[in-house]
Amino acid sequence: METKLIQITSGKGPEECERVVALVLDKLKKQAQKEHIRFEIMDFVEGKQFKTYLSVLIKINGASINEYCNGWHGTVQWIGQSPFRKFHKRKNWFVGVSVYEVPKSVNWNEKDFVYQTFRSSGAGGQNVNKVESAVRITHIPTGISVTASNERSQLMNKKDAIERLKAKLLGLQLDTQNKMVQEQWMEHNELERGNAVKVFKENL
Repeated sequence: METKLIQITSGKGPEECERVVALVLDKLKKQAQKEHIRFEIMDFVEGKQFKTYLSVLIKINGASINEYCNGWHGTVQWIGQSPFRKFHKRKNWFVGVSVYEVPKSVNWNEKDFVYQTFRSSGAGGQNVNKVESAVRITHIPTGISVTASNERSQLMNKKDAIERLKAKLLGLQLDTQNKMVQEQWMEHNELERGNAVKVFKENL
């Protein structure tokens, strides 16, 4: 099973482009359902108008998703009258769709972590209160800190805390990559407009 990330962005486009992001999202989702591809919205930034988006980040998973991804990667052109400005002459709106790999791991450096142990205050009997079984790990470069105290064993709590921190750092990595992809498309969208991978002529 393969997993990939897809980002739809309006770039520097007006509110109509933000509306197109929502429409493209709907088409991507419907196609994924037909092709039995798992489709999950990971993050989004809402636009100025109702049911519009500046950008959307999606995770897809399936047995064979390369053809699906290749059909969308690039610029999508939407031809339609603006729903926000009735007498506006422009009818061509563009959004960017980018596909990239899910980071498989986070680079670890033990020197970047500070471990602390302390007594847990939760349920679990006398052992919880007397022994420093709870663990807090802080990632110095980012300041991200996680705490684990559900287990009686300090070793188990440390393992739990490490997994939680991995998830948070992976999320930060995805967010950074997401912003970078969006910025790249915003820089080049003027050049890519004439080379749309898909063109739709429908109402916005």
